[in-house]
Amino acid sequence: MKLLAVEDARARILAEVQPLPAERVAIQDSIGRVLAEDVAAVRDQPPFAASAMDGWAVRAADTPGPLRIVGESAAGHGYEGVMGPGEAVRIFTGAAMPDGADAIVIQEDATREAETVTVPAVEARHYVRPAGGDFKAGTELLARGVRMDPWRLSLAAAAGRAELSAARRPRVALFSTGEEIVEAPAAPGPFQIYDSGSRALEALIAGWGADVHRARPVKDDMAATVAALREAEGDLIVTIGGASVGDHDLVRGAAAALGLDMKVASVAVRPGKPTFFGVLADGRRLLGLPGNPASAMVCAELFLKPMIAAYQGADPTVRMISAKLTAPLAANGPREHWMRAEIAFAQGEVTARPYRDQDSSLVSVFSVADALLKRPANAAAAAAGELVEVLPLARA
Repeated sequence: MKLLAVEDARARILAEVQPLPAERVAIQDSIGRVLAEDVAAVRDQPPFAASAMDGWAVRAADTPGPLRIVGESAAGHGYEGVMGPGEAVRIFTGAAMPDGADAIVIQEDATREAETVTVPAVEARHYVRPAGGDFKAGTELLARGVRMDPWRLSLAAAAGRAELSAARRPRVALFSTGEEIVEAPAAPGPFQIYDSGSRALEALIAGWGADVHRARPVKDDMAATVAALREAEGDLIVTIGGASVGDHDLVRGAAAALGLDMKVASVAVRPGKPTFFGVLADGRRLLGLPGNPASAMVCAELFLKPMIAAYQGADPTVRMISAKLTAPLAANGPREHWMRAEIAFAQGEVTARPYRDQDSSLVSVFSVADALLKRPANAAAAAAGELVEVLPLARA
């Protein structure tokens, strides 16, 4: 099998992924969805000049001095008259500025006696939020391809949107293979382990914005593996385990029986060399991940997450940051190595500490890692303090 570099493998995979059709979603259901349209403002926000503080709306030219109180402006209930010389209007935060007023005196600086208020000198526009100070009508607020979060939802709501056009969530069918795994709460046999990989991948895939269906593990049987692949429903099938070429690795052969057009046969990556990708005869995409949990999760970050983003029309770029090593690293071998690591932020710089044991079967290391440290193929030894590239992991 030809080993492809990580970047080449990802490019081949993404070439087979097209954005899914758009659908209308209620704004309250848009969190985590990717916009399939630009969202523009239909009016200024705020649509009127407003007060930034509780106090008094005045004409700057009339200050300092005593002013006659002629009314009140509250949020949602403005003063409907026109304020003349020597007059003031009681006003509250967010309320519209009365016609004729051009400044605010905060209430702490004013003294009221009956229907008169004495104010200090202020300049025009003091504590006044101008009309359109947040955004103007016609301004693009959110661009197609951005993923909605609570802050962007707030912006869309401020623009008066009740619905948004978002890409359909990709449907992902997920299952693991192997005689050695059993799903809790079933009791494992003397030579079995609990299935942790598919549970972790299910959570990751859902968090990346896809609808995922996790099927029960499939035994090491060719007919059963073919049947599982045939019956899997979705835009993408993701398998865990059985991806290599050993006697008990059946996923490739089962996929071949269903007309797999292999696009990526193997990747020059550590961990995760057996990872493969292809297109079945019926058009469904198939990503085969290794069975070791760390291998599966590393390759999910490198290949599956970008795929799910591309299906939704989002940017599939794997975004790296630079960090300083806290300890030396030995020279790397011929495969790109993605090491589980801890990053820290202090005194304006980022540091990275790779964990000592990088065995791909260790779930405990991934439970504390918050980044993957990239070691290029054939990289020379690196000293403490050298810059490396790291991929931050989303941790709660």
